[in-house]
Parts: sequence; C-alpha cells; structure tokens
Amino acid sequence: MARVNTKLRGIYALVDPALCDDPERTAAALLRGGIRLVQYRSKQSCERAFVRRLHAMTSRSDALLIVNDDVEAAQDADGVHLGQEDIALIPGDLRRRLGGRLLGISCGVPAEAEAALRLGADYLGVGPFAITSSKVDAGPAIGSAGIASVVAAAGGLPVAAIGGIELDALEEVYASGASMAAVLSALVRVADPEAAAISFVTRWERIAR
Repeated sequence: MARVNTKLRGIYALVDPALCDDPERTAAALLRGGIRLVQYRSKQSCERAFVRRLHAMTSRSDALLIVNDDVEAAQDADGVHLGQEDIALIPGDLRRRLGGRLLGISCGVPAEAEAALRLGADYLGVGPFAITSSKVDAGPAIGSAGIASVVAAAGGLPVAAIGGIELDALEEVYASGASMAAVLSALVRVADPEAAAISFVTRWERIAR
C-alpha cells in the first residue's frame, strides 16, 4: 500500500462545472476559504489547459487537485478519482500510468474497499452518506453505519465520506471514522462559496481536535 498522504484529511471540495457558472472562480473562493483538497468533477471531457490552470492555483495554496474519471487529464494534476464502473475501462497498469500521483476509488461496500486496496488505491470515496441530487446514479444512502463498515475494511486508507453532506452532518461523518468529508452542493450551490468553505473547515477542525 502506498504511503498515506498527510493532506488526505478534512474537507474535500468537489467542483462541477454543471453546478457552478465559473468553476475556476469557485475553486479560487474555496481555496481562500481554507479548502486544501479539490476534485474537478466534469462529466464532459476535461480540457487539459484548464486542468493545468486549476492545478497551478491549487499548488499556490499548497492544496491537492484530483481529477474525476480522466486518467490522462490527471497527468496535469495530483491524482485521479475513479468509480467502480470506470476501473475496468482503463487499459494497462493504472498505477504505472499515474506514476506517483494519487488514486482514489469510489466504494459503497466492504468488498469494494478490499478490491481497491489490491489495486493500490491511496484513498476511498465512500457513500452516499445521505440522499444527494448532484449524482443521479449515486444509489441509496448508506449513512454513518455504512461508512463505518467500509472504513473497517479499508486497511487504514483514508476514507472520504461523500453524498449529501451538510454542515450539521460533520460530527456524524467524523464519528463514522472518515478522515475526509467530500462536499459539493453545500459549497458550490451557494451565494458565497468562500464563506461556506470557512464554515465547513472551521467546524471540521473543531471536531477533529
């Protein structure tokens, strides 16, 4: 198993161009608010030039940028996050293609976590924690008990709980054993993403002391 990256903790912000008018400006606001983990989740093809600009921005803030689904675009970022349906579609040695970049894998049950360990995952995205409208194929909510069951099978890998997480749910997310709370709508579907980021980061740090 790869050495755990110490930045894989806290609030993990997802930026989806389908949910915000200006993803670059939104990402900048989240970084000003203290976010140090950003995933660019575009269900269309990722423009490599845009990923490079976003990565330059996150690097200046000592933050990590993960690209969803696109292994090639991840060459210009710090890593890639893949769903269960994506893994079998990627030819060749995934870890070799990523080099030293991070690999995150979505899991919903302990057996998927065990398979992700064998693939060399650096962290797991586990959920959905609650019902979410931002991912139509997310499946039924598994709650904190479901998150905890995957944490137990994760072999010490960092786990990011994801799916419908609001500010008031952070205590429950942390109690499940997750080291990260992955948040989309509550950070980008708001009038002031920077203020929302400050609220999430401050609350998580208070809980995790």
